[in-house]
Amino acid sequence: MRAMILAAGRGERMRPLTDTVPKPLLMVGGKPLIQYHIERLAQAGVRDIVINHAHLGA
Repeated sequence: MRAMILAAGRGERMRPLTDTVPKPLLMVGGKPLIQYHIERLAQAGVRDIVINHAHLGA
C-alpha cells in the first residue's frame, strides 16, 4: 500500500517556531510531528510513503 503526506505548508499559525524549522519537523513529545504520521501509516500496513514538502525543504 502507498500513501502521500502533504507537508508543504508554511505553518503560519505556529510562527515564530516555523520561521526556521518546517512544521513537520517541530518536536512534540520527543519526536518530530511527521514521525507520528509515518509510524501510524506503517502500523496500517503502508510500505511506500511520498512526502510533499516545500517550505524550508532544503
